[in-house]
Amino acid sequence: MPRQRSKKMTASRKTAEKPLPDPVSDDSQSESEHESLEISDQDEEEEDLARLVLGDGATFKDQLAQDMDIDGGENSDDHETSGEAEEGEEGLEGIDDADLFFLDSGPSAIDSGALIPSSNKFGGPAGDAPVWEDSDDDRLTVSLAGNSRLRKLRVNEDEDLVSGREYTTRLQRQFERLHPVPEWAKPSGRSAKRRRRSSAGSDSSISSEDMDGDDIDLSVLPLARLLQDAGSLARIPISTNKRPKLRPEVLDIQRSRDIPLVQPSAISSLSFHPEYPVLLSSGIASTLYLHHIAPTAHPTPNPLLTSVHIRHTPLHMSAFLGPTGDKIFFSGRRRYFHTWDLPSGTIQKVTRVYGQKNEQKSMERFKLSPCGRYMAVVGTSKKGGGIINILDATSTQWIAAARVEGKNGVADFAWWANGEGLTMIGKGGEVGEWSVESKSFVARWIDDGYGPTVMALGGHNGPKDLGGDRWIVIGSQSGIVNIYDRRTFFSDKNTIEIPERPKPTRSFEQFTKPTSNLEISPDGQLLAFSTKWKKDGLRLAHLPSCTVYKNWPTNQTPLGRITAVAFGTQSDMLAVANEAGKIRLFEIRS
Repeated sequence: MPRQRSKKMTASRKTAEKPLPDPVSDDSQSESEHESLEISDQDEEEEDLARLVLGDGATFKDQLAQDMDIDGGENSDDHETSGEAEEGEEGLEGIDDADLFFLDSGPSAIDSGALIPSSNKFGGPAGDAPVWEDSDDDRLTVSLAGNSRLRKLRVNEDEDLVSGREYTTRLQRQFERLHPVPEWAKPSGRSAKRRRRSSAGSDSSISSEDMDGDDIDLSVLPLARLLQDAGSLARIPISTNKRPKLRPEVLDIQRSRDIPLVQPSAISSLSFHPEYPVLLSSGIASTLYLHHIAPTAHPTPNPLLTSVHIRHTPLHMSAFLGPTGDKIFFSGRRRYFHTWDLPSGTIQKVTRVYGQKNEQKSMERFKLSPCGRYMAVVGTSKKGGGIINILDATSTQWIAAARVEGKNGVADFAWWANGEGLTMIGKGGEVGEWSVESKSFVARWIDDGYGPTVMALGGHNGPKDLGGDRWIVIGSQSGIVNIYDRRTFFSDKNTIEIPERPKPTRSFEQFTKPTSNLEISPDGQLLAFSTKWKKDGLRLAHLPSCTVYKNWPTNQTPLGRITAVAFGTQSDMLAVANEAGKIRLFEIRS
């Protein structure tokens, strides 16, 4: 094969070298011209075919004009049609495209007056004009009542149709409600140095690195700004009218929205702020929580204001300092306790009680006086009975000590309503009325129960020499709760005269397990007593008549094993905490 190819190539070269005669060249030229004519004719046919199939740009406008000429006849030529189209196109340059076309969807069933105009409260803030607007939004109509997912965008129940622009604005507003601007994205007026200093408290959670050392100041600026701003958190209105009296037979109580945050362990203490709708809770998880009591808040009811974590200190007690609630005292089973100043946001550590080093080895059990001047701490020493140390709440300096006789120390104690004294009970059953002014006992008597565990004072119109509290309630190991009317402790001569073993006004025997909590409402009409050794072990009693309500709690009330109970400042709210770390709120209606 290679040899044959080489012979053909050499032969072609030889023929190319030989000159051709002129006639032959003329014939070849005529043949080439004929071939070129055939190729050109073939190209024109291909172009016509491609024009018919794919079209071309030259005749597109003419064809478009023919299609738009609706009134034109079938026999009109292209020139007349294109001329009429050109005449019709004159003066249409400034007309909107939407005016040249319309959608024939039949007669409209929408009333022209059914559209609700856009309100100012749904409009954006001044100066935030959109970069681009779609003119079709004004011609669009959206039904809010027809779609179940859009009903939440309505202003009232009768509203149905809105324009497209209004629909867009409401969607944007709904998104802002569900996803508010975070704190880090809001403009701050503080300096950079101040902002760096308080960066630890900007996320509404404070954690101390090591609270076992010297005094440490922690900044809690978000809560401080919240309490200083009257517009952010409204004070609880002080009603001049007396709360209506509750019925002793049936209690009108309804469950409210629970506290959203579930703590990782049991809650040991609950306390309401005396002026603001704020709930303080703490437990052995070493964390303090402050929640704003707002069941109707959106998107989270009863939102968390802030929290403080203290390392290596399981908290047993926390409370607001009355009467204004500017400070929070909290402690655990340690030799020290902490104070949290809310206006300034500083947390201080009190390491010891001077002069009482051997008798005060733990600060876990304390109570603050209602007047805000004193702090009473149960001592750990049981020598010669039990002891309670009285401290100055401002300077935390030791003032006096109250000692109750008996074995095994102090069972519990409670401050008088005026803060001028306290009532304590030993585990042996001896009750002592102790006055801060005289620093001595003004009366002593013995409880009728066995093995007292907790006690509470409350009510009004009691003896003024004993603080003004009418009722004293004592719980015991056997589950029996004794109620005493202190007005019977006075003689006709208006002097204190208490029998050695006074007879209780009423005894409750609803439980057979030890009583864990006793709380009397601020208005003195309700008593809550519970035990943590039985599930759903809570009862409410009407104090003036000393009768237990039978309609609440029911078998469907989710209480659990109760560890803490607290009444609201206006006696219209009940908070119940359990071992699972949940806090239930109940609204008490008159």
